[in-house]
Amino acid sequence: MQNIEIEIQVQIEKIKPLEKFLKSNAKFIGRFRQIDEYFTPVHRDFLDKRPTNEWLRLRNANSKYYINYKNWHHGKDGKSHHADEFETGIADIKQLRNIFKVLDFHPIITVDKTRAIYRYKNYEIAIDKVKNLGTFVEIEYKGRAERNDAKKIVSEMGEFLKSLNLGKITKNYNGYPFIMLFPKEVRYEEL
Repeated sequence: MQNIEIEIQVQIEKIKPLEKFLKSNAKFIGRFRQIDEYFTPVHRDFLDKRPTNEWLRLRNANSKYYINYKNWHHGKDGKSHHADEFETGIADIKQLRNIFKVLDFHPIITVDKTRAIYRYKNYEIAIDKVKNLGTFVEIEYKGRAERNDAKKIVSEMGEFLKSLNLGKITKNYNGYPFIMLFPKEVRYEEL
């Protein structure tokens, strides 16, 4: 099992051309409501560090439950291209919340979104409608890759998006929980 995640998260000016391309060229995987609860341990507050690189999440995806830990690797410029990611399904999310409470893991934010997922070549492309944030596109690389491939793959993802004439494409390096918690600190870059 590969525990490297390579992805980009962007907002695009024109979503319709992307949706049209995906309907014609990609495999539709499904539409899911995902409620993501983020936690931090009291003994090592993940939010103390900038850029924030660690996230511990419980996900409810259409009543299927998962626990996920990500540790993003940031360059000196504060940009990230990949993360170490560990995820597994869980049977009882309420009991896991109780375990977190006993161990002093505190909830920090909940992200509620509807995600439409497509598969195109080695990409999983998600169109996310995030409550109180708007519409975003995430592209995750699903092929085999090493850490040193991440920057090249991320660049190829950007070129793929630009080839679709979507107008202005703005990338962020922080993710939904950070955008909601610290909107003035979010780093954006136009592709």
